[in-house]
Amino acid sequence: MDFTAALRRERLVAIVRGKDPDASLRTVLALVEESIALVEISLSGTEAASVIRRARAELGPDAWLGAGTVLTAQDAETAADTGANFIVTPGLGAGVDASVRRGLPVLAGVATPTEVIAARAAGATALKLFPAANFGGPAYLKALRAPFPDLPFVPVGGVDAAAAGEYLALGATAVGVGSPLVGDAADGGSLTALRQRAAEFRAVTS
Repeated sequence: MDFTAALRRERLVAIVRGKDPDASLRTVLALVEESIALVEISLSGTEAASVIRRARAELGPDAWLGAGTVLTAQDAETAADTGANFIVTPGLGAGVDASVRRGLPVLAGVATPTEVIAARAAGATALKLFPAANFGGPAYLKALRAPFPDLPFVPVGGVDAAAAGEYLALGATAVGVGSPLVGDAADGGSLTALRQRAAEFRAVTS
């Protein structure tokens, strides 16, 4: 299955950004156990490259395991070398270009029509509408899809369970969710609470 098909099927990307590498790994594994198949590990988290490498070893070669906050060509190389099989960026630039050259699917950050056009020209696989809440939330997605009705948008930023349902109803391919889903689990917080939140989001996105 290619990345776009996975986005359309799963409709949810979990974003893990933690201060505790061991807790971050436990969080990734718990999310996958709760049937959240697309997990992004942000490179801005503590020892993120090690977390990706360890998660890949635990989950095997076929799991969808992404590297997020990829800004530079070196970030893209690090992500690929540690086993990430998709890339997420907050915007356009060298991180997108290097990832495309490596043949990795890219969920590229965009906020405006001009950036949407540029992202597609750069070879982005899907479009991370970010920061979605600050640009008007579901209403902005609706407006942006008018000139781009067939492109795969994934709103990220301030997406709680209620907003996730709204975005998906308006045609988002998937949503990306960080703290409303992960909470403090990646910093050592409760995995039980994480699993409960995961069930709530799966109910909305399934």
